[in-house]
Amino acid sequence: MLTPAFDLSQDPDFLTVAIRVPYARVSEFDVYFEGVDFKFYAKPYFLRLTLPGRVVENGSEQGSYDTDKGIFTIRLPKETPGQHFEGLNMLTALLAPRKSRTAKALVEEIGASEVSEGGVEDEDGEFDWEIEQSPYEEASEGALNPQYHYGFGNLRSGVFQRLQDELSDVIDIKDPDFTPAAERRQKRLAAELAKFDPDHYLADFFEDEAVEQVLKYNPWWIDIYSEMMASLGKSQEQENHAALVSFSEEEKYQLRKFVNKSYLLDKRAHRQVYYSLIDILLAYCYETRVTEGEKNVESAWNIRKLSPTLCWFETWTNVHEILVSFGRRVLCYPLYRHFKLVMKAYRDTIKILQLGKSAVLKCLLDVHKIFQENDPAYILNDLYISDYCVWIQKAKSKKLAALAEALKEVSLTKAQLGLDLEALEAAALLVQEEETAVEAARSVSRRQTPSSSSEASDSEEADSTTSSETEGSDSEQGELTGSESETADPLRGPSLEGGSTLLIVDGGVCRNSATETSDGSPGKPPASSPALGGSRPLIEELGEHLNSTVQVSELKESAAGT
Repeated sequence: MLTPAFDLSQDPDFLTVAIRVPYARVSEFDVYFEGVDFKFYAKPYFLRLTLPGRVVENGSEQGSYDTDKGIFTIRLPKETPGQHFEGLNMLTALLAPRKSRTAKALVEEIGASEVSEGGVEDEDGEFDWEIEQSPYEEASEGALNPQYHYGFGNLRSGVFQRLQDELSDVIDIKDPDFTPAAERRQKRLAAELAKFDPDHYLADFFEDEAVEQVLKYNPWWIDIYSEMMASLGKSQEQENHAALVSFSEEEKYQLRKFVNKSYLLDKRAHRQVYYSLIDILLAYCYETRVTEGEKNVESAWNIRKLSPTLCWFETWTNVHEILVSFGRRVLCYPLYRHFKLVMKAYRDTIKILQLGKSAVLKCLLDVHKIFQENDPAYILNDLYISDYCVWIQKAKSKKLAALAEALKEVSLTKAQLGLDLEALEAAALLVQEEETAVEAARSVSRRQTPSSSSEASDSEEADSTTSSETEGSDSEQGELTGSESETADPLRGPSLEGGSTLLIVDGGVCRNSATETSDGSPGKPPASSPALGGSRPLIEELGEHLNSTVQVSELKESAAGT
């Protein structure tokens, strides 16, 4: 027989059961329901459910079949209209058979007075979250290889004795079967101190852009929690909030595959189960946030490394030490090591617990899937997660609410982690301030140096400008003097120098080359030049000389003609 996929929903008067049977013979099927019993048969499918509330056959029941989808839909009237059925999405619990109706158990367990039916304590009693502690006693040397327990409710032992080589990479503790709880804790604390890296921590502390980014991410439970808080004004019933959490088809398939179990837990083991649940949820919340919901190959490592329950088989005595241990491991092992992530995971865990067991179950199913797909981590499903997925479906919502309140009352500071974080941060901030001061001084020095250089260059430019102006004025004066000299030479041109002669050729006056200007053109003094005034006697003398020369020349020519 095959167990079909099914889903339950409700309204105030009816319970609706949807059963997917694609290969069934529709002409042959049987349905039976009475009280909390429901049975469905359509070859080759068989489904038996133990309902969380009573239904009745009164003629108003309905049934239909969708041939395209292969789904039977059956509506069953509630015996008490308006009653809310709790836990309709806890499929594994619904598949469990009914408990015996005998007045007294045929076999009575000794010490069962401390444990109620199904291993759950009396719901009416107050849940004391403080475990009675006893002084540590050294094991006697005569004890013959005592074995210590671990796993869900500390119900397992001897597993790693048989599979030590295969499972050594899964957990940090060596020989857990022969290591007492006190020694496990001592070794864990020593390993965390050895692993803590101040440089890594300070790098994330000062350069926290990536951390701030993951802190802004909203996991799936944030919107559901906001919706729950918004609906608190309309209804104070916690049962109504369970409907806010839905399961995918893959998650429903996971639930159908779990084998239903009953757990006989004493008072101490019962508290350990709840405490370890907090520890696992803290690790899951951190992993979901830093990966922003996108699982990767490191997801299984992150969860089991951050949970001392999973990697050290740690046991707890109060809620505060769980939070301290988680904080230490966040600052020692993963990629992002920041105290803000510790507090964010802490607040996320409170929200999940307040949402109820549906939200807790959804988280556990995700952890189960991550471990199942990781070769060395799958054993942790057998030791813890599978049992948690079955057990949480029967847990009481009031106990989870009380656990959330106990977690809210706990506070955590950096000093409580025992890693000297405050002193480390103070020293780093002091060094940073000194470096900032030195850099500021250098910056001021750089600004002063260019200004001095610019002043010097301005002075040099001014000096060069003054010098050039002086040289320019001298040059102008030289040019002016030169031009005056050049001007004076032609003015002195008519004056006769040594070897200068004036000849009369063909009735004209001709002078030698000494009287030509530099460009070869004849120098002709201006008639109005005042320099001629001082040369007046010389001109008159020349005139007389010219007259005598002309006369002599004419006499020679006339003599030659005769």
